[in-house]
Amino acid sequence: MEIELSKVGPVPKKLELTFDAAEIDLDDIGRLAGEAVFQGEVFGRHGRAHVAGTITAEVATPCSRCLEPVDEQLEIAFDDVFVDASEEPTVADAEISQEELDESLVIGGKVDMAEVVREQILLAMPEQVFCIEDCKGLCPKCGCNLNLIDCNCADDDIDPRWAALKNLN
Repeated sequence: MEIELSKVGPVPKKLELTFDAAEIDLDDIGRLAGEAVFQGEVFGRHGRAHVAGTITAEVATPCSRCLEPVDEQLEIAFDDVFVDASEEPTVADAEISQEELDESLVIGGKVDMAEVVREQILLAMPEQVFCIEDCKGLCPKCGCNLNLIDCNCADDDIDPRWAALKNLN
């Protein structure tokens, strides 16, 4: 769904939008495990469109250590301000106020809500996700999941630079 900035009025208009996994691409971070739901409102004030609300989504992302899929439930509250780029001054040395730092410029006068929801999900994702708190990860030699199998790869190989230290016992 696209919101046309010129048609946003001062009276808040309720929005409830649902996006499926095909509409929101999360790149290599993961994928939507269900639907992303936006509930909020849009209104205009002083030539700016305010979109405020909450996004709920379940994202399937790989564990940072063992790559097993992990479902993350996200609930994201946000308030974005959009300004049509054609209405902004084109002076290169214009002073920007603190409020204007949080505004997003829109080219063409339309806000793509799927892109707004995608951006908010990407920003809310944790940097590292673990399947369990003490995940052992993958074996660096054979690649097996150390949570499932105890391989002996690490015990067999000794770095030749450290081999002389083994005899110091």
